[in-house]
Amino acid sequence: MNLPIWLTLFRLILIPFVIGLLFVPLPGFNIVAAILFGIALATDWLDGHLARRWNQTSAFGAFLDPVADKLIVCGVLVMLTYRAPHYYVALPATIIVGRELTVSALREWMAELGERGVVAVGSLGKYKTALQMLAIFMMLFGLYQRGLIFHVACAFLAVSAALTLWSMVLYLRQAWPRLSVEKS
Repeated sequence: MNLPIWLTLFRLILIPFVIGLLFVPLPGFNIVAAILFGIALATDWLDGHLARRWNQTSAFGAFLDPVADKLIVCGVLVMLTYRAPHYYVALPATIIVGRELTVSALREWMAELGERGVVAVGSLGKYKTALQMLAIFMMLFGLYQRGLIFHVACAFLAVSAALTLWSMVLYLRQAWPRLSVEKS
């Protein structure tokens, strides 16, 4: 157990608080949820930075970090769809959650084949994630006013959903030669 892993665990602990705050239908709670989400984003960057800089990468950290990322993104997207039940929130959220499940399953399958590196995170995935996190943060912040910030965030979420689909297609294309081979 090192500091980067503790930061990831802290991020996991933040998730129920962010989700719980979104159940409260009063203005202001969304701001606190946005701040906690922002803290989670900061710890995500910091744990990876420290792990690489201090050479404290580990198999447990490599497993736990993407789990924490996917849990907070998927959980918050479900809650945003609950709090703002519009097609322009639900559709991108569904695409993003569906892609996360598909790519996670693909990575697991490729690992079983001994080909994990075939579906490693690429630069498009990093851009997609950055835009997605910005969109979610802005949506949380603007949830009750539903003004310009919220609608710009919805546009960012739609663009990140399109990037999400594109990155999934790229991963599937990279893996397809290994997936289409019949077992004997």
